Amino acid sequence: MLHRRVVFTTLLLNLFFWNCQNKPKQEIPVSNTSKTAVQIDYATGFSINSFENHSVLNISNPWPNSDTNYRYLLLTKEQAAKNTFNTLDFDGIITIPIKKMVVTSTTHIPALELLEVENTLIGFPGTDYISSEKTRKRIKSGAVRELGKNEGLNTEVLLELYPNVVIGFGIDGNNKSFETIKKSGIPVIYNGDWVETSPLAKAEWIKFFGALYNKNEQAETIFKTIETNYLDAKKLAQNTINKPRVLSGAMYKDIWYLPSGTSPEAQLLKDANVNYLWENAESKGSLALNFEVVFDKAKDADIWISPSYYNSLEALEKANKHYTEFDPFKNKQIYSFVNTAGETGGVTYYELGTARPDLVLKDLVKIAHPELLENYELQFFKRLE
Repeated sequence: MLHRRVVFTTLLLNLFFWNCQNKPKQEIPVSNTSKTAVQIDYATGFSINSFENHSVLNISNPWPNSDTNYRYLLLTKEQAAKNTFNTLDFDGIITIPIKKMVVTSTTHIPALELLEVENTLIGFPGTDYISSEKTRKRIKSGAVRELGKNEGLNTEVLLELYPNVVIGFGIDGNNKSFETIKKSGIPVIYNGDWVETSPLAKAEWIKFFGALYNKNEQAETIFKTIETNYLDAKKLAQNTINKPRVLSGAMYKDIWYLPSGTSPEAQLLKDANVNYLWENAESKGSLALNFEVVFDKAKDADIWISPSYYNSLEALEKANKHYTEFDPFKNKQIYSFVNTAGETGGVTYYELGTARPDLVLKDLVKIAHPELLENYELQFFKRLE
């Protein structure tokens, strides 16, 4: 069945291109001078340039230590009908707005919902990880197909769905499934939101999706609202003199992993006006410390944020008795986002937190300075019981 579909599709494409060759088109040179550019204030991993007859989406360094760049030609149907371009200049040619899309990270889901194009999502690897009630309904109805795992996508099902584009993410750029998909004629675009180094930079990737759906203005409006809310919460937090001492992370195989001072997590804590005890420790990845170092510095911390995957005080105590010696454990001032999840266990923070750093920051301000947001209810974090 799949073979016959591919043959039939090939015949249709041949007929399409034969007809196009019999219609005069204007050859459009690819210009390096943008007519207009979508304003990007925080993100460094993408840019969008709009010209009279096309747009170009540029992706740069979409995984750690990457020096790889990609260029994608974005055309409306009207632009594609009037002009021809040298396809060798691009890593993919995409007709916008997208009608059928596959994404591979839960961080991509909120952008689709904020732009009100969630109905274009037709496949996802690991649907149980999705927490959104709206998208879960579409999964239950069969509108969103299960595609296995990101490292080994079910390409047979994906090719059957034949999306306009697959939005991927990669640790090193080596993904055999993506190569198979690209060879079938389906563009794969790496989304590097997770590589960005600040909360607002991550959130700004909604403009990436805005370009794919020809909704640049809507994406800009949504991001401006998120940015304003974030900066307002940051400003509010500066109104207090008290700066509680904060510990984060937990141990894994005798090593305590916690955010470095240059991480987005540390930036959130700084903007919440707390004294994160490792805010001056610079590192590209997480800090890896032994227990004694952490205990000596943080045993009398006021608050403990995100103690790994532990979801209760009992779980922490069972994992390591030494956790009970920290003041935040004794005072029940440990907060985690792992207990806020969708019906199939998908952690909401891992999905919505990237797109809505304003809500994450408000949570942290509420935890650290409850008097500043008296009527605010925590969206992600809950105190461990």
